Amino acid sequence: MNTFGNIFRLTSYGESHGAAIGGVIDGCPPGLALDLNFIQAELDRRRPGQSRLTTARNESDRVELLSGVIDSRDSDSVKITTGTPIGFIVRNADHHSSDYDSLRDVFRPSHADFTYQAKYGIRDHRGGGRSSARETIARVVAGAIAKQALSELGIDVKAWTAQVGAIACERDWTRLDLNKIDDSPVRCPDLNVARQMEELILRVKGEGDTIGGIVAGVVTGCPAGLGEPVFGKLHAQLGAAMLSINAAKGFEYGDGFACITKRGSQQADHFNPDFSTTTNHSGGIQGGISNGMPITFRVAFKPVATLLQPQETVNLHGEAVTIQPRGRHDPCVLPRAVPIVEAMAAIVILDAYLLNCKFPNFKSQI
Repeated sequence: MNTFGNIFRLTSYGESHGAAIGGVIDGCPPGLALDLNFIQAELDRRRPGQSRLTTARNESDRVELLSGVIDSRDSDSVKITTGTPIGFIVRNADHHSSDYDSLRDVFRPSHADFTYQAKYGIRDHRGGGRSSARETIARVVAGAIAKQALSELGIDVKAWTAQVGAIACERDWTRLDLNKIDDSPVRCPDLNVARQMEELILRVKGEGDTIGGIVAGVVTGCPAGLGEPVFGKLHAQLGAAMLSINAAKGFEYGDGFACITKRGSQQADHFNPDFSTTTNHSGGIQGGISNGMPITFRVAFKPVATLLQPQETVNLHGEAVTIQPRGRHDPCVLPRAVPIVEAMAAIVILDAYLLNCKFPNFKSQI
């Protein structure tokens, strides 16, 4: 299962310390003008080494489109989609595989080491191999393309760091200035709260430890009618997308788990004459189908499992050993998870649009 989506489909490939990460995108509508600078900017938001809050691995993460596009008449930085598979590649450069030599025959706690060994009988121990979050490069490229298609349809996707440890910003997204998401390295739009989050992450990092949090997201401009009534519910597709991201441990939409303390009379979203609703406790989805209101969701991320401190574990023979992990790791995944969450949401919404609506005509862009 290295492929995600129904009509707009991404197949990704590559490992953390392999030659490259890449993918193939099927089902992208023809005639869409792709801004290559936008795609690269999205990758830059995800790339390592961008601040003191992230891993020091220094990768430029330059994307190269290999197929499925032709040159624009107007700009070298714009390509036009042809409707055929879009192949792309991002080459790895700054990988220190020797940092993992001591882990070849041991299983790190709370990693995918043991489960990959149990499933395949072999594993790539270098940086986690295929289980590494470096695989998400492919998702960000596909998401950047999906976001440009959605923009043409009037649909926008935003995500931000809503909580790190016990430090949280305002839950109501309408009270936040989402234009400030990228004004702080932690990607929290409340800059006062962002500073507290940054201080906490740096303190945890100095202790050789890690910390988790929550990424919140909203999709605006989404029409009513997207999603399937039973097994392809829109929130289930979003949940599957988010829970496929490394370190994701929970997903909720609308009021989510907070609704359990409320009564039905407090949760009802009453209709206005224009079919909008006075409240949005449902998070823009009812019966598994979008209702035209903003789609709101939250994703919980665990603390990174790699700790820069001694840990007890076992080796291939079940013998107790103590490991002292090396390498360059994120003390908190939240800052770099934000563009990944946006990407996966964009892929899901575009795929649902193509399943439910008339094929969009982008041919005027050629």
